[in-house]
Amino acid sequence: MSVTPDGDGPVSVPRRVRRLLRGPRPESVPALVGTACTAVGLIDIAAGVFPRFRHSRMHTLAEVLPGALGPFAAALSLSAGMLLLLLAHGLKRHKRRAWRAAVILLPAGAVAQFTYRHSIVGVLVSLALCWLLVRHRDQFRALPDPRSRWRALANFVLLGAGSLGLGLIIVSVHPGRILGDPSIADRLQHVLYGLFGVEGPVGYAGRTGWTVAYSLGALGLLTAVTTIYLALRPEHPAARLTEDDESRLRALLERHGGRDSLGHFALRRDKGVVFSPSGKAAVCYRVVSGVMLAGGDPIGDVEAWPGAIERFMDEAQAHSWAPAVMGCSETGGQVWTRETGLTALELGDEAVVDAAGFSLAGRAMRNVRQMVKRIERGGYETRVRRARDIGETELDRIRRAAADWRGTDTERGFSMALGRIGDPADGDCVIATAHLPGSGTEDSPHGDLKAVLHFVPWGRDGLSLELMRRDRSADPGMNELLIVASLQAAEKLGVARVSLNFAMFRSALARGERLGAGPVLRRWRGLLIFLSRWFQIESLYKFNAKFEPRWEPRFVVFRTSRDLPRIGIAAMRAEGFVNLSLPRPFRPRRPRPCGHTLHGAQEHDVRAA
Repeated sequence: MSVTPDGDGPVSVPRRVRRLLRGPRPESVPALVGTACTAVGLIDIAAGVFPRFRHSRMHTLAEVLPGALGPFAAALSLSAGMLLLLLAHGLKRHKRRAWRAAVILLPAGAVAQFTYRHSIVGVLVSLALCWLLVRHRDQFRALPDPRSRWRALANFVLLGAGSLGLGLIIVSVHPGRILGDPSIADRLQHVLYGLFGVEGPVGYAGRTGWTVAYSLGALGLLTAVTTIYLALRPEHPAARLTEDDESRLRALLERHGGRDSLGHFALRRDKGVVFSPSGKAAVCYRVVSGVMLAGGDPIGDVEAWPGAIERFMDEAQAHSWAPAVMGCSETGGQVWTRETGLTALELGDEAVVDAAGFSLAGRAMRNVRQMVKRIERGGYETRVRRARDIGETELDRIRRAAADWRGTDTERGFSMALGRIGDPADGDCVIATAHLPGSGTEDSPHGDLKAVLHFVPWGRDGLSLELMRRDRSADPGMNELLIVASLQAAEKLGVARVSLNFAMFRSALARGERLGAGPVLRRWRGLLIFLSRWFQIESLYKFNAKFEPRWEPRFVVFRTSRDLPRIGIAAMRAEGFVNLSLPRPFRPRRPRPCGHTLHGAQEHDVRAA
């Protein structure tokens, strides 16, 4: 049996069926090995830190061997244990390089267990684990993750801090051998000196001083070697859109861009892309913390989506990335789950306004109408234009204003943000601006400009809101004013529909406040309201609801529920809400005024919402 999802020849049956035909894969082996390596690493560290057993059968023999045997074995045990802990996560993710390093380190740990702690059980565990790695070596084929040399700095800071803490334990774990009563400061100084291979102020009786010195030196050497290795190894930069990729995506959007309001956001240049074999469909993604995140629906012909999804899943499997899709439509979720066997969960709703039916008349629009009229009486003017119709000087002022009014140091957004304004290739974008004539002075870098809205194309007759920025000194309600102005100018621009912001968990908030809502739903709504203090869940829903939109559900697609916490953190990092990376040195940070975020990089005034 064969199908032709790409329309250019027979293709194998859907991925889920092929998995059933192949039978279950032994996925548990890498997880088991990774967990076991963590345990062995901890045992090796314990063997290097704590004194050897006085009642060991080999104790007498060890005492007559050359005196450096114990200290060297302790240092080897510490090094092997620390490296095994670092490699455990890579082994769980099927990484080939982690497998190679573990196969070398486990025998070294066994030698250290035998010569210093004299633990036959520790030796057998290490060797058994090494045999298991060799026996199932075909399961460790994953390619490296995207990386840069900034990971070397992170390694130096984190491993250095860990070595410092472990060194304090090593210095203090021999209380009966310490000469005198050194203070905490003396012990810390001894650790710092020992990490650099220099003798410190703490003295020990017998050969304990050598054991401590070699152990501290091993930790310092391990930190230095791993940092140098990470700094000098070749970089594997994250995927970026090439000019050819972007031109192919624009061609697909020209033919099929009206299907998904998030389609134009695939043109972010910090995303990678995989195309179907026919080239008629594509999936754009970014890799964050081992999660391969796609945003929105695949681009292109629906009939060719399975081919692009297949390529996406193959790429995720080749690198052992966790696949996930953020914000896909109901149709997209159905195709993803059917073709891959993944699971879909409703994430929230997108607010879509039909421009032809929009009006400020009626009781439901009274608040918006009054706010807009009040601002207009204050002398504000609005302009709604295509980006191609705005001069370069004014575009530059708009870009600088949007950057200065951003409430964060980094541009937020991934699945619902383009990340640029006024690019020559984005001439179809619409920019709405609010001005207060006479307010501009020589000291004002933005003249009379007070607020900016940026829309990206949604097919040939739609717009999707990308960002909202306003001067914090302007009157509240700037965003409402510009949304109304954009909807009123829609007919002139040939626009029939406008996608506003995305409201997470909108249905739970709406149902939870209705009469007759159950206790579970009310508690869930209460939790969302509590979280709204930081993530604007409720305020964003209420802001969108002002314009009487229709709600289109959006979904997150994932492999298993165990991946959800990891996907959630990766998504927040991609959107710019969580920053786990170290700040780059020698880069001045320009102060920003406080702001709020919507729809990726969009911002509004909470007081007005």
